[in-house]
Formats: sequence, C-alpha cells, structure tokens
Amino acid sequence: MKDLLAEIVKAIVDKPDEVKVNVLESDSTQIFELEVGDGDLGKVIGKSGRNVSAIRTLLSAATAKAGGKRAILEIIE
Repeated sequence: MKDLLAEIVKAIVDKPDEVKVNVLESDSTQIFELEVGDGDLGKVIGKSGRNVSAIRTLLSAATAKAGGKRAILEIIE
C-alpha cells in the first residue's frame, strides 16, 4: 500500500523525489503519513479537496480488498 500511495502522489506533484510515505500501525488501523515538497501540497489536496479525497478512497478500497486494517491518510506539512 505504501508503494501504491507513493506512485499515485508522485504522478501528481512537480517534485516526485521529495515524496515520502511513512506507515504507523496499530491493532486495527494503518496511518499513512505523506510528506511532499514545497509548493506541491496544493496539488495533492486539489480543488475543494477532490484529489486527496480520491486518493483516500483508493487507499481505503485497496486495504479493504486485501482484508487488512483501516487506512488513514495524513498529510504532513
């Protein structure tokens, strides 16, 4: 899931080398912490939050299909 998230975000941003994804796991959830370069935060969030909403939907669907834990995406500034 970490690689999937990184590839999706790298396709959107201007500085794909600065994309970092960290995963924190608990008993029932996985928290994906996403860091992007300067100026790329707006591209990840998108107009009215559409891009980040779509990314969260894809992430939730992928983890549900794998029968895994609940996925949460946090964007770190």
